[in-house]
Amino acid sequence: MKNNLPHLPERRLFIALSAITLIAAGLLVFTFTGPGNRRFFCNQPISDNFHSMTSPIQLKAILHYATSRIVPQQSFSEITISFDVLRSISPCNFLVFGLGHDSLMWASFNSRGRTLFLEEDPTWVQTVLKDAPDLNAAVVKYRTKLSEADELMNTYRSEPECAPAKSYIRGNTRCRLALTSLPDEVYDNEWDMIMIDAPRGYFDAAPGRMAAIYSATVMARNRKKSGVTHVFLHDVNRKVEKAYANEFLCQKYLKHAVGRLWHFEIPPASNVTDGGWFC
Repeated sequence: MKNNLPHLPERRLFIALSAITLIAAGLLVFTFTGPGNRRFFCNQPISDNFHSMTSPIQLKAILHYATSRIVPQQSFSEITISFDVLRSISPCNFLVFGLGHDSLMWASFNSRGRTLFLEEDPTWVQTVLKDAPDLNAAVVKYRTKLSEADELMNTYRSEPECAPAKSYIRGNTRCRLALTSLPDEVYDNEWDMIMIDAPRGYFDAAPGRMAAIYSATVMARNRKKSGVTHVFLHDVNRKVEKAYANEFLCQKYLKHAVGRLWHFEIPPASNVTDGGWFC
C-alpha cells in the first residue's frame, strides 16, 4: 500500500471529498446548535459538543490530510464504495491487509470500532507509525511468493486441509494458502469488513495476495454473527488478484466493481446450501 500514489486529478477529487465532508459536518453541527435545537445538547457549550461528536483520530486525520501532499492511493469512486459500507455498519471490526498513506483515513471512518492493519514490511510499519502512532498495526510474515501463484492454484485442491469443509487458518500449516502467523487479535475476532490492498504483488519474489484472499474467504465463511462479511479487493486488474477472487471470493457474491476495486458480500458457510468447493 506504500506505492502507486494517485495522479493529480485523483488528489483533487480527494480534496474535494474532504471539503464536502467538512462542510456537511459543519452544517450538521449548525442544525443541532441552531435556535430551538439546543435541547439536543442539554445546554452544554458548543465546544464540548464538537469534541463529543468527533474522536481524536478523526481530528488527526483532518489535520493530516489537510497538510499533506500525499493522499490515499485509491480513487475517489473506489474510496466511496468502502466508505458507504463503513457508514452503514460502523462501529465494526475492520481488518486491513496493508498499511500506508490511507490508513489514518480508514481508521477515522471506523473511529468507534476496531481497525487492525497487517503489513509485511517492519521498516514501513515504523515509518507510518512515526506519524500516526495511534494506528493499530502488526507485522505479518507470508509463506508464499507471487511466482508460486499458478502452482498453488493448481494444487490446493489436493490438500484436504485447504478444503472448504476444513475451513480454518490458525495452525493450518498443511495448507500453504492459510495465514498461520497472524496476531491472536485476528483469530480471536470476527471481522465485519476486510480490505485486501496488500501484500505486494507486482514482482516474482513478492508474497502476492493469494494467501490473503484465501484466508479472508475462510474468515468470512466461518462467521457466526448474523449478516455477511464485506470483503474488498484492490488491484483486480492484475491476473493473480482476479483469478484468486474468482476462485475463492466468487463472482456470485460480487456486489460492486468500481475501477480496480471489487466488493464482495460473503455469507457464512452455514447459510450456503450448494456444497462442493468455495464457488
